[in-house]
Amino acid sequence: MTFIPAGSTALAPWALWITPETAGWAYTGLRLLHLSGETVEFATGGEEMLVLPLSGGCAVECDGVRLTLRGRDSVFHAVSDFAYLPVEATVRITGEGRFALPTARASRRLPVRYGPADRVPVEVRGAGQASRQVNNFCAPDAFECDKLVAVEVLTPGGNWSSYPPHKHDEASEHEAVLEEIYYFEGGPGYQRVYGTHDTLAEVSGGDVVLVPHGYHGPSMAAPGYDLYYLNVLAGPAEKRSMAFRDDPRHAWVRSSWAGRQADPRVPMTRAPR
Repeated sequence: MTFIPAGSTALAPWALWITPETAGWAYTGLRLLHLSGETVEFATGGEEMLVLPLSGGCAVECDGVRLTLRGRDSVFHAVSDFAYLPVEATVRITGEGRFALPTARASRRLPVRYGPADRVPVEVRGAGQASRQVNNFCAPDAFECDKLVAVEVLTPGGNWSSYPPHKHDEASEHEAVLEEIYYFEGGPGYQRVYGTHDTLAEVSGGDVVLVPHGYHGPSMAAPGYDLYYLNVLAGPAEKRSMAFRDDPRHAWVRSSWAGRQADPRVPMTRAPR
Protein backbone atom coordinates (compact mmCIF):
# COMPACT_ATOMS: atom_id res chain seq x y z
CA MET A 1 0.00 0.00 0.00
CA THR A 2 1.49 3.33 -1.01
CA PHE A 3 -1.13 5.62 0.60
CA ILE A 4 -1.27 5.54 4.42
CA PRO A 5 -4.13 7.58 5.96
CA ALA A 6 -3.46 9.67 9.06
CA GLY A 7 -3.64 7.65 12.28
CA SER A 8 -3.71 4.24 10.61
CA THR A 9 -0.22 3.19 11.79
CA ALA A 10 -0.31 4.61 15.35
CA LEU A 11 1.55 2.45 17.88
CA ALA A 12 1.86 4.02 21.35
CA PRO A 13 3.64 6.29 22.07
CA TRP A 14 3.95 6.99 18.34
CA ALA A 15 1.15 8.72 16.39
CA LEU A 16 2.79 7.41 13.20
CA TRP A 17 5.02 4.34 13.00
CA ILE A 18 6.63 3.39 9.70
CA THR A 19 9.66 1.10 9.71
CA PRO A 20 11.50 -0.51 6.80
CA GLU A 21 9.66 -3.74 7.66
CA THR A 22 6.16 -2.21 7.68
CA ALA A 23 6.93 -0.30 4.48
CA GLY A 24 8.22 -3.45 2.77
CA TRP A 25 11.65 -2.11 1.94
CA ALA A 26 15.16 -1.92 3.45
CA TYR A 27 16.18 1.49 4.78
CA THR A 28 13.67 4.30 5.30
CA GLY A 29 11.27 5.00 8.17
CA LEU A 30 9.35 7.74 9.94
CA ARG A 31 7.84 8.22 13.39
CA LEU A 32 5.58 10.96 14.74
CA LEU A 33 5.41 11.91 18.41
CA HIS A 34 2.74 14.05 20.12
CA LEU A 35 3.77 15.38 23.54
CA SER A 36 1.94 17.41 26.20
CA GLY A 37 4.82 17.95 28.62
CA GLU A 38 5.64 14.30 29.28
CA THR A 39 8.90 12.43 28.61
CA VAL A 40 9.25 9.55 26.14
CA GLU A 41 12.29 7.26 26.25
CA PHE A 42 13.27 4.89 23.45
CA ALA A 43 16.23 3.20 21.78
CA THR A 44 17.35 3.98 18.23
CA GLY A 45 18.59 0.44 17.59
CA GLY A 46 20.02 0.12 14.09
CA GLU A 47 18.51 3.39 12.83
CA GLU A 48 19.94 6.89 12.75
CA MET A 49 17.25 9.50 13.38
CA LEU A 50 16.39 13.19 13.39
CA VAL A 51 14.09 15.01 15.79
CA LEU A 52 12.26 17.67 13.77
CA PRO A 53 9.65 19.86 15.51
CA LEU A 54 6.50 20.28 13.41
CA SER A 55 4.93 22.43 16.13
CA GLY A 56 6.23 23.28 19.60
CA GLY A 57 9.64 22.62 21.11
CA CYS A 58 11.40 19.99 23.20
CA ALA A 59 14.51 18.89 25.06
CA VAL A 60 16.44 15.92 23.68
CA GLU A 61 18.86 13.86 25.80
CA CYS A 62 21.15 11.30 24.17
CA ASP A 63 24.67 9.99 24.85
CA GLY A 64 25.07 12.40 27.78
CA VAL A 65 24.23 15.39 25.55
CA ARG A 66 21.18 17.61 26.20
CA LEU A 67 19.86 19.68 23.30
CA THR A 68 17.04 22.23 23.43
CA LEU A 69 15.00 22.54 20.25
CA ARG A 70 13.22 25.88 20.01
CA GLY A 71 10.95 24.53 17.28
CA ARG A 72 8.16 26.62 15.75
CA ASP A 73 4.45 27.34 15.92
CA SER A 74 3.80 25.24 12.81
CA VAL A 75 5.48 24.16 9.59
CA PHE A 76 3.86 27.17 7.89
CA HIS A 77 5.32 29.70 10.37
CA ALA A 78 9.09 29.14 10.39
CA VAL A 79 12.04 26.96 9.52
CA SER A 80 12.92 24.78 12.54
CA ASP A 81 16.05 23.65 14.30
CA PHE A 82 16.51 19.87 14.69
CA ALA A 83 18.62 17.17 16.37
CA TYR A 84 20.53 14.17 15.04
CA LEU A 85 20.47 10.85 16.95
CA PRO A 86 22.95 8.01 16.23
CA VAL A 87 22.38 4.27 16.00
CA GLU A 88 22.45 2.17 19.19
CA ALA A 89 21.55 5.04 21.51
CA THR A 90 19.00 5.62 24.27
CA VAL A 91 17.01 8.83 23.85
CA ARG A 92 14.73 10.89 26.09
CA ILE A 93 12.47 13.58 24.59
CA THR A 94 10.50 15.98 26.81
CA GLY A 95 8.31 18.72 25.38
CA GLU A 96 5.03 20.05 24.13
CA GLY A 97 4.09 19.77 20.49
CA ARG A 98 4.33 17.46 17.51
CA PHE A 99 7.64 16.00 16.40
CA ALA A 100 8.67 14.05 13.29
CA LEU A 101 11.49 11.53 13.56
CA PRO A 102 12.80 10.56 10.11
CA THR A 103 14.87 7.36 10.30
CA ALA A 104 17.22 5.26 8.19
CA ARG A 105 18.98 1.95 8.70
CA ALA A 106 22.64 2.83 9.15
CA SER A 107 25.95 1.16 9.99
CA ARG A 108 28.16 4.16 10.80
CA ARG A 109 27.79 5.74 14.26
CA LEU A 110 27.99 9.55 14.18
CA PRO A 111 27.77 11.87 17.22
CA VAL A 112 24.65 13.55 18.55
CA ARG A 113 24.40 16.98 16.93
CA TYR A 114 22.27 20.12 16.85
CA GLY A 115 21.08 21.63 13.56
CA PRO A 116 20.37 25.38 13.95
CA ALA A 117 17.43 26.79 12.02
CA ASP A 118 19.48 29.71 10.71
CA ARG A 119 21.87 27.29 8.96
CA VAL A 120 19.15 25.45 7.05
CA PRO A 121 19.55 26.19 3.31
CA VAL A 122 16.22 27.55 2.01
CA GLU A 123 15.76 27.19 -1.75
CA VAL A 124 13.10 28.57 -4.08
CA ARG A 125 12.62 26.05 -6.86
CA GLY A 126 10.65 26.28 -10.10
CA ALA A 127 8.72 29.22 -11.54
CA GLY A 128 5.14 30.38 -11.96
CA GLN A 129 2.66 27.77 -10.71
CA ALA A 130 5.49 25.27 -10.26
CA SER A 131 7.14 27.50 -7.60
CA ARG A 132 7.81 25.98 -4.19
CA GLN A 133 10.09 26.33 -1.17
CA VAL A 134 12.56 23.59 -0.25
CA ASN A 135 14.19 23.53 3.20
CA ASN A 136 17.31 21.41 2.63
CA PHE A 137 17.94 20.84 6.34
CA CYS A 138 19.29 17.29 5.92
CA ALA A 139 20.26 17.25 2.26
CA PRO A 140 23.55 15.48 1.45
CA ASP A 141 25.54 18.71 1.12
CA ALA A 142 23.92 20.41 4.14
CA PHE A 143 24.15 17.93 7.04
CA GLU A 144 26.16 14.74 7.57
CA CYS A 145 24.41 11.40 8.08
CA ASP A 146 25.30 7.83 7.19
CA LYS A 147 22.25 7.03 5.01
CA LEU A 148 19.46 9.44 5.95
CA VAL A 149 18.32 12.31 3.73
CA ALA A 150 15.40 14.61 4.58
CA VAL A 151 14.01 17.88 3.21
CA GLU A 152 10.84 19.93 3.68
CA VAL A 153 8.77 21.31 0.80
CA LEU A 154 6.13 24.06 1.07
CA THR A 155 3.81 24.55 -1.89
CA PRO A 156 1.49 27.59 -2.03
CA GLY A 157 -2.18 26.95 -2.77
CA GLY A 158 -2.81 26.28 -6.46
CA ASN A 159 0.81 25.35 -7.21
CA TRP A 160 2.47 22.06 -8.17
CA SER A 161 5.70 20.66 -6.72
CA SER A 162 7.62 17.40 -7.16
CA TYR A 163 7.36 18.49 -10.77
CA PRO A 164 8.34 17.44 -13.40
CA PRO A 165 7.60 13.88 -12.22
CA HIS A 166 10.83 12.01 -11.53
CA LYS A 167 12.17 8.73 -10.23
CA HIS A 168 15.21 7.36 -8.38
CA ASP A 169 15.09 3.57 -8.52
CA GLU A 170 18.10 2.67 -10.69
CA ALA A 171 21.80 3.08 -9.91
CA SER A 172 23.53 5.08 -12.63
CA GLU A 173 25.74 8.08 -13.19
CA HIS A 174 22.67 10.33 -13.07
CA GLU A 175 20.31 8.48 -10.71
CA ALA A 176 20.46 7.05 -7.19
CA VAL A 177 18.39 4.21 -5.70
CA LEU A 178 16.23 5.74 -2.96
CA GLU A 179 13.17 4.71 -0.96
CA GLU A 180 11.07 7.80 -0.25
CA ILE A 181 8.37 8.82 2.23
CA TYR A 182 6.09 11.83 1.76
CA TYR A 183 4.51 13.04 5.03
CA PHE A 184 1.90 15.80 4.60
CA GLU A 185 0.63 18.77 6.60
CA GLY A 186 -1.98 21.32 5.52
CA GLY A 187 -3.89 20.67 2.36
CA PRO A 188 -6.01 19.20 0.97
CA GLY A 189 -3.86 18.37 -1.98
CA TYR A 190 -3.07 15.43 -4.25
CA GLN A 191 -0.05 13.17 -4.76
CA ARG A 192 0.64 11.11 -7.88
CA VAL A 193 2.85 8.00 -8.14
CA TYR A 194 3.01 5.96 -11.35
CA GLY A 195 5.11 3.65 -13.47
CA THR A 196 5.41 0.30 -11.73
CA HIS A 197 2.25 1.01 -9.70
CA ASP A 198 -0.39 3.76 -9.69
CA THR A 199 -1.52 6.07 -6.88
CA LEU A 200 -3.49 9.30 -7.04
CA ALA A 201 -4.36 10.16 -3.46
CA GLU A 202 -6.05 13.13 -1.83
CA VAL A 203 -3.71 14.09 1.03
CA SER A 204 -3.91 16.36 4.06
CA GLY A 205 -2.42 16.64 7.55
CA GLY A 206 -0.97 13.36 8.83
CA ASP A 207 -1.27 11.39 5.59
CA VAL A 208 1.69 9.53 4.12
CA VAL A 209 2.58 8.31 0.63
CA LEU A 210 5.32 5.71 0.16
CA VAL A 211 7.42 5.67 -3.01
CA PRO A 212 9.37 2.40 -3.30
CA HIS A 213 10.02 2.90 -7.02
CA GLY A 214 8.54 4.49 -10.12
CA TYR A 215 7.81 8.09 -11.06
CA HIS A 216 6.32 10.41 -8.46
CA GLY A 217 4.80 13.84 -8.87
CA PRO A 218 3.21 16.16 -9.09
CA SER A 219 2.27 17.09 -5.54
CA MET A 220 -0.67 19.44 -6.06
CA ALA A 221 -1.85 22.03 -3.52
CA ALA A 222 -5.56 22.78 -3.96
CA PRO A 223 -6.29 26.47 -4.60
CA GLY A 224 -6.66 28.26 -1.27
CA TYR A 225 -4.79 25.55 0.67
CA ASP A 226 -1.04 25.56 1.23
CA LEU A 227 0.59 22.12 1.29
CA TYR A 228 3.64 20.94 3.26
CA TYR A 229 5.46 17.67 2.95
CA LEU A 230 8.46 16.13 4.64
CA ASN A 231 10.51 13.92 2.32
CA VAL A 232 12.50 11.13 3.97
CA LEU A 233 14.90 9.18 1.75
CA ALA A 234 17.57 6.51 2.11
CA GLY A 235 19.18 3.87 -0.07
CA PRO A 236 22.05 1.41 -0.44
CA ALA A 237 24.75 3.68 -1.91
CA GLU A 238 27.80 4.45 0.23
CA LYS A 239 27.59 8.14 -0.68
CA ARG A 240 24.32 9.96 0.00
CA SER A 241 22.71 11.43 -3.10
CA MET A 242 19.35 12.79 -4.24
CA ALA A 243 20.06 12.17 -7.92
CA PHE A 244 16.93 11.54 -9.98
CA ARG A 245 15.70 11.19 -13.55
CA ASP A 246 12.76 13.19 -14.89
CA ASP A 247 9.97 11.47 -16.79
CA PRO A 248 11.21 12.08 -20.37
CA ARG A 249 7.71 13.12 -21.45
CA HIS A 250 7.76 16.09 -19.07
CA ALA A 251 11.46 16.90 -18.69
CA TRP A 252 11.10 19.92 -21.02
CA VAL A 253 9.13 21.75 -18.32
CA ARG A 254 12.28 22.33 -16.27
CA SER A 255 13.93 24.35 -19.07
CA SER A 256 10.80 26.49 -19.41
CA TRP A 257 11.51 28.09 -16.01
CA ALA A 258 14.56 29.97 -17.31
CA GLY A 259 13.96 33.70 -17.14
CA ARG A 260 10.52 33.33 -15.53
CA GLN A 261 9.57 34.81 -12.17
CA ALA A 262 8.99 32.61 -9.16
CA ASP A 263 5.67 32.91 -7.37
CA PRO A 264 6.06 35.90 -4.98
CA ARG A 265 4.54 33.82 -2.16
CA VAL A 266 7.79 31.83 -1.85
CA PRO A 267 9.74 31.56 0.29
CA MET A 268 6.82 31.15 2.69
CA THR A 269 8.92 30.75 5.86
CA ARG A 270 12.34 31.64 7.24
CA ALA A 271 14.38 30.86 10.34
CA PRO A 272 13.15 32.65 13.50
CA ARG A 273 15.20 35.63 14.57
